[in-house]
Amino acid sequence: MRGYSLEQDLRLLINNQNYSDIEILCEDEKKLYCCRAILAARSEVFDRLLYNGMKESYGKQISFPKINSAGMMIILEFIYTGSIKEESLTKDNIVEAFYAADYFQLPDLQEFIMKTLKDTNFRESHSPDLLSKVAETTPLSEDNILINLLVEAVATIPLNTIEFGRLSIKALQYLLSCTYEKEKPFATPEYEVFRYGAILAARQVSNDAYKALMDRLPTLEELENSIKMENEIITDRQKVIKEMELLVKFIDFNRIKVQILVDIIEPLEIVPSEIIVNVYRHIALSNDLNLHGTRGIPMFNQIDYVWDESACGSNLIIEDNGKVVRVQKNIDLLQSVKAKIALENKGIFEWDVIIEKDCRQVWVGVCASENFNYETWTGENDSIGWVLGHTGKYYNSSSGFISYCPKFADGTRITVHLDMNKRTCAFTVNGTKYPEVSKWNNLPSKLYPLLTVRSSGRFRIQPHQKI
Repeated sequence: MRGYSLEQDLRLLINNQNYSDIEILCEDEKKLYCCRAILAARSEVFDRLLYNGMKESYGKQISFPKINSAGMMIILEFIYTGSIKEESLTKDNIVEAFYAADYFQLPDLQEFIMKTLKDTNFRESHSPDLLSKVAETTPLSEDNILINLLVEAVATIPLNTIEFGRLSIKALQYLLSCTYEKEKPFATPEYEVFRYGAILAARQVSNDAYKALMDRLPTLEELENSIKMENEIITDRQKVIKEMELLVKFIDFNRIKVQILVDIIEPLEIVPSEIIVNVYRHIALSNDLNLHGTRGIPMFNQIDYVWDESACGSNLIIEDNGKVVRVQKNIDLLQSVKAKIALENKGIFEWDVIIEKDCRQVWVGVCASENFNYETWTGENDSIGWVLGHTGKYYNSSSGFISYCPKFADGTRITVHLDMNKRTCAFTVNGTKYPEVSKWNNLPSKLYPLLTVRSSGRFRIQPHQKI
């Protein structure tokens, strides 16, 4: 019924010919029906256009040849109601709405659009497509707020999770140029950057070239698992090289392991030989070979933390695609499990372990050895385990039980903060961060997330989520 909600009543006026005294003609030649008084009251731009004493003040139609109807509908919804329904913004209209909001000087609407673009689900689902759309239709500039926002969003998504075809060559080039030798968050190791760019370039050339590069360029995970790649002949090699010209100057080959350069990249013959030679020269002359494999500020929280079934006590069951480990039977035994990911090189790694159910005794921390007895407790070994226990005490055999935080049990979220720059570790328990463990001041250069339990419990591991 009318009269109960001003917003709902005004929503009835949007694009309603019965209450219209002016038509808006959009870029796609669609007409939208509006009330000039509401437009002018809510936007200074409309006020100047519609009440300037010139022909627009008396005419029944006003044209906006650079704003399509999808973007204009968002403008009208905001002008009439002061808000935007969550479902109104989609990947098909959000770019047009952003530029239209800028044109009509509606900063609150722009802020809402930017907030939507930053939303995790929207960002991961749509930002690659939107960056491609903007890159093809808008002059690229570091002063463009929308482009910068989309670049930041795509930079935090591992490229090997973006389906080929969603990110154009031009968009990828701009992404790489904006992050090349810059201290900005970036989620993709440099070899994966090269792999994605090469396959994308081949895809523009032919299906045969695309298939050949897919066969000859394994992912880093496939390399670690020693999966043998087919030695496909690359058809249309020169055309692929031509497409790659847009990208290679923004790929930092110095960050790619030399063995990968020798075994995989150089034999492809799609990277100029002088680039490869310069990398070898850099390696030969450099005293610092610890350049991280990921440009910028590596997005360590994008790591897929999962428990390792091959490094797990016999009484433990791993579920939910590796995210959860639980005790199979209520047996009074110590059991350990480590995560698959090896944490090495420089950087700060953070992950959460959540006690979801029935915790009696649990220790959370890190371990150094890939091979140890998972049927026991690693904290007893001076050179293997460093853990924080349910009693609130941390333990390594060289430090013994030392009080650190209050006791914890079911429902507790423990965050591990592993600083590989300083080789130190700290913990957050239920939102309270505690200082670095002073006695753990020279941890090994390669560590794994670790969990040890006794008797019962269900435990989830995930990238650290700020709450």
